[in-house]
Amino acid sequence: MKPFLFKEKTYAVDHQNFLLDHETWDEDFAVGMAHELGMNDGLTERRWEVIHFIRNVFSKTGVCPLVHETSQALDLNAKSLQELFPTGYLRGACLLAGISYKYGWVYYFGEPYPVSKKPKSSKKSNIKPEDRVYRVDLFGSLVDPSEWDEDFAVRRAYEMNMKNGLNDKHWQIIHFLRDRYAHSKKIPTIYECCEANRIDIKDLAELFPTGYHRGAVKIAGLPTLGKEF
Repeated sequence: MKPFLFKEKTYAVDHQNFLLDHETWDEDFAVGMAHELGMNDGLTERRWEVIHFIRNVFSKTGVCPLVHETSQALDLNAKSLQELFPTGYLRGACLLAGISYKYGWVYYFGEPYPVSKKPKSSKKSNIKPEDRVYRVDLFGSLVDPSEWDEDFAVRRAYEMNMKNGLNDKHWQIIHFLRDRYAHSKKIPTIYECCEANRIDIKDLAELFPTGYHRGAVKIAGLPTLGKEF
């Protein structure tokens, strides 16, 4: 926990500037934090529209809306959303709306998963899939991304009701995320993912219906945003 001060008011935030208590949010927090994110041109009417949409959905459902839900409701594509919030949807729009990454994340209770057909993995293991043990946190994300294998991805996808399994496009996204994280130790923004893989937010939502961070990133075995460094 650390303090964020703006206009003589103190807000409690975590190490990535997410509000610890969404009920302490006010518009001054969004204005002040926008400068912290390098948005020196301030919060435009369109940015406020996104911020208030996120907060309104959260107030009704208790869940942070997925990026494609916000994009569809407000007629935004990846490019226009990036122009509004260059640091990302979760790390930009949601952060400014005072909604943390933890809201809407599905907790994991250790259900069993079937083994599905998948591409030949470059990572060899002598452990049978049914005997494999994965160390996960409360959100079902791997504690150590290096322990990931494709069986983990297949089982996570099944948990998320992706009953048709992972196709070539899914694997392209998954391996892109892992390769980018291996080089930078940072999870790429949804904009970077869409641009690199030549798809839009709508297409990504069709591939990973539970969301980008809550779906693709989790299946790729990368850490929850709160543990990113």
